[in-house]
Amino acid sequence: MESNSGEVLFDICHVSHTFETEEGKTFDALKDVTAQIKKGEFTAIIGTNGSGKSTLIDLAAGFTRPSAGEVLLEGRAVAGPGPDRVVVFQDHAVFPWYTAEGNVAYGLRRQGVSRAEARARACEALEQVGLKDFVKAWPVSLSGGMRQRVALARALVLRPSIQLLDEPFASLDVMTRHRLQDQLVALWRQYGWSVIFVTHMLDEAVHLADRVVVLHRPPYGLGCQENVVAPRPRRRDDAALAALAAKLEGQLRVSTGPENGLRTR
Repeated sequence: MESNSGEVLFDICHVSHTFETEEGKTFDALKDVTAQIKKGEFTAIIGTNGSGKSTLIDLAAGFTRPSAGEVLLEGRAVAGPGPDRVVVFQDHAVFPWYTAEGNVAYGLRRQGVSRAEARARACEALEQVGLKDFVKAWPVSLSGGMRQRVALARALVLRPSIQLLDEPFASLDVMTRHRLQDQLVALWRQYGWSVIFVTHMLDEAVHLADRVVVLHRPPYGLGCQENVVAPRPRRRDDAALAALAAKLEGQLRVSTGPENGLRTR
């Protein structure tokens, strides 16, 4: 059920966001950013540290209100979180008092799904992320990468129309990351989700996305946007994708210079 209708999902209109430190100083996380995210699109957001990628996820999720401008979801201002959006953060926040199965089933039970169905769907989701043999494991017994996979399964099992993913694979080994990348794309195509995916990895961005959005540190804001036209399924050794990743790295260096927070691989 892959969809690229061209219909606007998120309309980000001249958005700025300012944080205040404990010392009373302020700094800009975003400055006058305007962009559109299309319905059914897999959009990757890349940028160096401090460019506001995670802040943009928070704004789309409704966890944060912009200091200026507005974020519209299907024409209406985002006023708070909603069941149509789920977020996976990079710090694998799981409940230590639930097993892996209990963590994944938690959101389903909150939605009124029966215990039996929730358990069945949780087990299926854990199998999809490679944790079939750890259904009854407690988080304390799992590695950081495995806990991240539990967090990802907890989001995927809810099957919301919008997935907001903030570097969900950052703590995983290369082979697991590649497998979950492919699984995520397969699920996106099957369910027709709209995905916003934040990453530091340029090769990950071009492998996954329909479109890559580049953010610069304030005050530069939105950089270029590149459509990824390579057919699916994609090969990781595709020379055209490698060339696009190199082009994007050059775009990022225009205003930011070399950054440890940005990696081609």
